[in-house]
Order: sequence, then structure tokens, then C-alpha cells
Amino acid sequence: MLGSDALDILFNKARTHNDWQDRDVDTVLLTKAWDLTVMGPTSANCEPMRIKFVKSPEAKERLKPALSEGNLEKTMAAPVTAIIAHDMEFYEKLPQLFPHTDARSWFAGKDDAIAATAFRNGTLQAGYFIMALRAIGLDCGPMSGFDNAKVDAEFFAGTPVKSNFLINIGYGDASKLFARSPRLAFDEGAEIL
Repeated sequence: MLGSDALDILFNKARTHNDWQDRDVDTVLLTKAWDLTVMGPTSANCEPMRIKFVKSPEAKERLKPALSEGNLEKTMAAPVTAIIAHDMEFYEKLPQLFPHTDARSWFAGKDDAIAATAFRNGTLQAGYFIMALRAIGLDCGPMSGFDNAKVDAEFFAGTPVKSNFLINIGYGDASKLFARSPRLAFDEGAEIL
């Protein structure tokens, strides 16, 4: 079992950040977060999540028109913004990722199964990614509040990849955090049958 320090880093003291220190995020850390993320389970090891790391000023300008007004300033200030997306042709990699059987045939030509599996497992992987970022010492601010169609046209045109949500990444400015919002108690959100 993890000790209280690790649990604090991942959960108890981890926060969603909106304000950022002026510190670069090394690509080595983004790679490490990816490497940890892909170790988490997905259906048939399908790994549909894809990420575009928006880091350069030029890339930030490309993202800017898709952002809602409330997310504009904090996203432009974040050292990195990850566009979390999922590949609607993830099943083409199943011969590599799940070689024990013909798992590709479970999805090829089955649009409903593709859509549900790509979205569900891509979102699941994004949760692992948030935990991986925290585990390696980075802060994050996941968010919606952007135009998916604009992001897809700008960053994924001509591909089968569709955006899901954004995560601002960096070193948060803890002095600007507001009090933690309440959480549901166990009996308010869970039931043992």
C-alpha cells in the first residue's frame, strides 16, 4: 500500500490549477508521464488515447481561437496544454497491442463499438495520465470549455482522431488556489449491493 505522502501527491493534496509559475516543462517529463500512462489497463489493451502537446507560442496561437473566454488566459499562460483525443481507428494497432487473437475483427466496420470503446478507453487513459503527471511532480488543470470541432480541424484534420478535453500542465501557483470544493461522501455516491 502507498504511504500517506504518495496518496497526498496523487489525491488528498493534489489540486486543479488555473494559475501557473513561469517554469518550462521538460519534454522528458511529458514522455515519462506517457510511459506511465500506457501501463494502465484498457479493453484488449487498445490504448486509443492520443495527445498533442501544445507548447510553442505558434501552437498556442493555433489553439487560441477554439478556447472559451473563461479558459483563454489560463491556457495561454500554461507551459503546456495537452489536447486529449482518441483514435477512431485504434483497432488497426490491435495486432501489435493484443497479438493473442484477432481483436481487430471485433471492431472493424462496427461504428458503435468503435465509438464507445475509443471514447471510454481514451477517457480512462486520460485519468491515468492525470495521475502520472501528479506522480512525477507536475500540476494539471483538466478542462472542457473549448470548441472540439475547431480543435479537430486545426490539429487533427485528415485523421481519424477526435478531441475529448484539454489539460493545462506545468507547475501550479499554489498561492492562487481557492479552498477545495466539497466532495460527496461514500453513501452519497456509492452503494454496496
